[in-house]
Amino acid sequence: MEIKAADVAKLRKMTGAGMMDCKRALQEAECDFDKAKDIIREKGKLIANKRADRDATEGYMACQILDNKIGYMLCLACETDFVSQNETFIASAKEILDIAVKNNCADLATLMATSVNGQTVTEIITEKSGQTGEKVEVAFFARVEAPYVVSYIHSNNKLGTLLGYNVVISEGTARDIAMQATAMAPIAIDEAGCSKEVLAKEFEIGLEQARLDGKPEAMLEKIAQGKVSKFIKENTVLNQPLVKNNKISCADFIKAENAEATVVAYERFSLND
Repeated sequence: MEIKAADVAKLRKMTGAGMMDCKRALQEAECDFDKAKDIIREKGKLIANKRADRDATEGYMACQILDNKIGYMLCLACETDFVSQNETFIASAKEILDIAVKNNCADLATLMATSVNGQTVTEIITEKSGQTGEKVEVAFFARVEAPYVVSYIHSNNKLGTLLGYNVVISEGTARDIAMQATAMAPIAIDEAGCSKEVLAKEFEIGLEQARLDGKPEAMLEKIAQGKVSKFIKENTVLNQPLVKNNKISCADFIKAENAEATVVAYERFSLND
């Protein structure tokens, strides 16, 4: 059966699949477009299944903030930078983020289950795998709501942060802290946000190191607690020394502008972590 180029182009526009995939689907479906679309969807599922154990270490991060109060951040991941830098892939990341914003999705599970034109986001992602021939997944999604929300995305579009503040402060100050958090990768806002397991592990490491250093037994717990305090200082948003002036903490920097101001929400993601 002869397949017209116009029909191939039409199916490609409908599905986003490659030219040869569209031609083969039309041949198999005997030019029935509905059947051809189903064939391409099934091909996407097959590719997604085959690629499930592959590493998606490239991608594109997108962000939207509504009225400076609600922030959404999403990273659509794939296998190669050839795909991640493609305009169609970037548009797909923004399209999925738009779905999240329009439906006010609270978390990744809610986003993936959201339906658009009869398809869930999970099914849309499966189609993207078929179109690209690579594993495609939403590697990260977060929603932050606070009186003032800012974001920072690194120039490689694979690393970013959302921060929420309890009051409105200057954009410069707010973004400086977001930029630092992106670069320095704190694990929590402050000590209260650190898991007890992590702090307990740091305490045990401190004890063992003090013993190996030959410190007196009576001093071990005090030394270990000092190690924990240092860990908290180096690994929390508010307690980290400000990169621009390491004589003060990020909390001090924020409060210099507004004594009541602090960070109340924090989300960070990196494809390379």
